[in-house]
Amino acid sequence: MNQAITARTPFTGYQKFVIALLAFLQFTIILDFMILSPLGAILMPALKITTAQFGTVVSAYAISAALSGFLTAGFADKFDRKQLLLFFYVGFMVGTLLCALAPTYELLLGARIVTGLFGGVIGSIVFAIMTDLFPMQQRGRVMGFLQTAFAASQVLGLPAGLFLSNLWGWHMPFLMIVLVSLLAGLAIVFYLKPIRDHLELQTDKKAYEHLLHTVRVPSYLFAFVATGLLSLGGFMIMPFSTAFTVNNLGIPAGELPLIYFVTGIASILIGPLVGRMSDSYGKYKVFVFGSFVSIVMVLIYTHLGVTPLYMVMLVNTVMFVGIFSRMIPSQALMSAIPSAASRGAFMSVSSSLQSLAGGIGSIVAGAIVVQGSAGEILHFDVIGYVISAIALVCMVMMYYINRSVARATG
Repeated sequence: MNQAITARTPFTGYQKFVIALLAFLQFTIILDFMILSPLGAILMPALKITTAQFGTVVSAYAISAALSGFLTAGFADKFDRKQLLLFFYVGFMVGTLLCALAPTYELLLGARIVTGLFGGVIGSIVFAIMTDLFPMQQRGRVMGFLQTAFAASQVLGLPAGLFLSNLWGWHMPFLMIVLVSLLAGLAIVFYLKPIRDHLELQTDKKAYEHLLHTVRVPSYLFAFVATGLLSLGGFMIMPFSTAFTVNNLGIPAGELPLIYFVTGIASILIGPLVGRMSDSYGKYKVFVFGSFVSIVMVLIYTHLGVTPLYMVMLVNTVMFVGIFSRMIPSQALMSAIPSAASRGAFMSVSSSLQSLAGGIGSIVAGAIVVQGSAGEILHFDVIGYVISAIALVCMVMMYYINRSVARATG
């Protein structure tokens, strides 16, 4: 009863602003990464690259983000989080601008590395800020709203990106992201308050000592492994989903924006609902529900042949119900693991492992699938089996994490 009551604790006006700002930041970061997937059907023939090379472009961002996260983890708790966020967000915009200007595969690959070095750290800073400013009983709802950025990138960003790419080429969506990101950057500068309370808790004088102390905590290590596995599946299926939809499911490329729009609208509604349910009924219960839904829908999706548009939209929508029901409660649970003094470092390492797992997932997926003579994606069903097995392992690991968090929070 108490849990249900505290879940309805209202947000202050400033908290609402912070949620909106962080969600908008996440929107730009997620869109920058996700835009490559729908552009795959356009970009591969335009640059004359193979599926393996495309997988490398996708993974370049993830792997460079992982490296950046590890390098900055020792410093993550040493600075005002507002200043740290602004520094990396400016670098992210520069990297995205380089993507917009890249004329060849090699230069695009280099631009994605630069973007990953800066953009990959932003998610960890966002989650550290969220944990600093919101108590545990509100974090499910906060995560629900932050995850609407994922949905908004589908509803607004991906259709707009596809539209622009059809008119002026695949470079234009990246320029669109840069222009939109400028708005978020200005909001950080003028309206976000300094976040410095964690600075008073620091005991490690050197950055590498802070990092070493963070990665040696047994409970942190277990959470890091779980984080990597949770991220692996999504990165395996996402890079080739557009090519699979067009070439295997028989959906014309011109109808892809409609699929993203419908799925995104549903996700915008689902995210906050899942967040409230996580706070009210238990984060692990919602996670288990989402895991079973995800397994069923991923297996269905990866085994589809030529399918009517309405059925593709239905399958995608239900699959995202499962995905959101895993992502939101798991991230809320993970936020309760680190102490305030090591929160930034924990989030940076966690973000790095997510990116590293994503890079590995993209490379593995690129090695598993091949493109047939007619453009169809072969062996996509194998990816479905791998993702399902990983999801079962994650359910077991999250059970122990949930039990640990319950003991720590009383």
